[in-house]
Amino acid sequence: MYMNDRVASWNVPLRTQIHKIDFEHGTTTGKRVIRVDGVEVLRRDWMFQLVGKEVFKFGTTQCAINVEAIGNFAYEYSLTVNGKAYNTFREEQSKKLQSWEMTIYGHDWRIVLDKDSMEIWANGNIIKKEAEFVDNGTETHFELGTTQCKIVTKSSGNRKIGIIHELYADDKLIPSVSEKRGF
Repeated sequence: MYMNDRVASWNVPLRTQIHKIDFEHGTTTGKRVIRVDGVEVLRRDWMFQLVGKEVFKFGTTQCAINVEAIGNFAYEYSLTVNGKAYNTFREEQSKKLQSWEMTIYGHDWRIVLDKDSMEIWANGNIIKKEAEFVDNGTETHFELGTTQCKIVTKSSGNRKIGIIHELYADDKLIPSVSEKRGF
């Protein structure tokens, strides 16, 4: 298996999908390998300097992995995404994006709503949609195959919570990924 020197892994949520970044660091060989979604994007063999920064890009996303020594042969690995620390980037994405995962007739779907632009993405593709004003908010209608879907946007009634977005597929409420995972 190629991951025998894997020392770190991160899941990076973007509108199109959640990308998995794996980092291998061979401390005896000096090897560094970065994979995004299982595809190798950077490889350095026989490096004599075991600490430092590796910068790489996938799509329009700029990333860097920083390797720091924290003791004798102990290292700490950190990721920055588009110039922001990984945890900061994830927090910002969770405020900007809302996602749902569901299976319709055996087909898995990942739906992402960009709350700033109100764009809807399904499995990495932007979806054609129609929005209409309704009592207490809006409904944005679209189709996934033959399944009628809508995202209902309305006030929560609570200033701290603000606006909420709910996805319905054939009038069945689909829990968001954060609700399923208890975030």
